[in-house]
Amino acid sequence: MVEEVSAGGVVVFGNAILLLKKFNGDWVLPKGRVEKNESLEEAALREVFEESGVRAEIIEYIGLVNYKFRNLKENKTINKTVHWFLMKSGSMDCTPQKKEGFVDALFVHIDKAENLVRYVDERNIIAKGIKMIVPRK
Repeated sequence: MVEEVSAGGVVVFGNAILLLKKFNGDWVLPKGRVEKNESLEEAALREVFEESGVRAEIIEYIGLVNYKFRNLKENKTINKTVHWFLMKSGSMDCTPQKKEGFVDALFVHIDKAENLVRYVDERNIIAKGIKMIVPRK
């Protein structure tokens, strides 16, 4: 089994969260592999910028998600760990990076973001991030 570590962000601007739309129509959070000699924080910020053009700053660590999937091309099982950070952006300007596989990038209202994303683990990370930024009533 191959171990893979990635990092990404729940990027907030006001009451909106950055989402990316893949070529297949799935909405996802920005994330990607941690490179050699790179910290989790550095990887998360780099991936957010590479995939969306958004410069963000980290507010705090949200948590990690772990899952397994099968890489059909290489016929290997991948054990993937993704570390998520709550981030803020000073602007809603974003540009999907086609070379990264994205056709759209949008800041979506926090009430809608959770329901738009394709994967349950990303929905859960968004919910955790929202709880960190929205004051409890």
